[in-house]
Amino acid sequence: MQSSLTPANLPPEPAQPTSLPMIPISIRPAAPGDEAALALVGQATFLEAFAGILPGRDLMNHCLQQHAVEKYAAWLGDPATRMWLAEVEPGGAPVGYLVLTTPDLPVPDLGPADAEIKRVYILHRFQGEGLGTRLMDAGRRHAAASGKRRLLLGVYSQNTSAVAFYERLGYRKIGRRSFTVGSLTCEDFVMSCPVAAGAR
Repeated sequence: MQSSLTPANLPPEPAQPTSLPMIPISIRPAAPGDEAALALVGQATFLEAFAGILPGRDLMNHCLQQHAVEKYAAWLGDPATRMWLAEVEPGGAPVGYLVLTTPDLPVPDLGPADAEIKRVYILHRFQGEGLGTRLMDAGRRHAAASGKRRLLLGVYSQNTSAVAFYERLGYRKIGRRSFTVGSLTCEDFVMSCPVAAGAR
């Protein structure tokens, strides 16, 4: 089973005092040709979040396998998957993204009206300004327009700040799942939210 011990489950952290002005960030639907940018953000965020926490070999293998360009290209070519890419202005450098797709979670009542927030990745420097919420809103709006009624996600159970972030958006725990990253075994909470409840 794919690990969800990823920055996809890390909410935007509180803004830190800085002398730099707020940097404008745009969000657009990702398209074929964006796979290299998505893979780069995925690898960078995973490395900065878990270097020194996960064994180095496991960390590198996870990035090479779960954040390969080919994996993102496959998602971009999947009609059931939608992705959004956040880009900083000026220049359009990628700094975050969200993946919305068909659920792959141990939920007994999965149906065609369900969708899964598979990943939400944001580079650390750009957290704390509401970008995570904006990406979640983009996914929810698309789910609503597509007739989905429930959003699901998996979040690392020890990441209490991430769990609290999702709860503020209307998500509630409905189950658990185990997963491994190399030799490390971890546990996720599976959370759900009615699409209408997440309207902002």
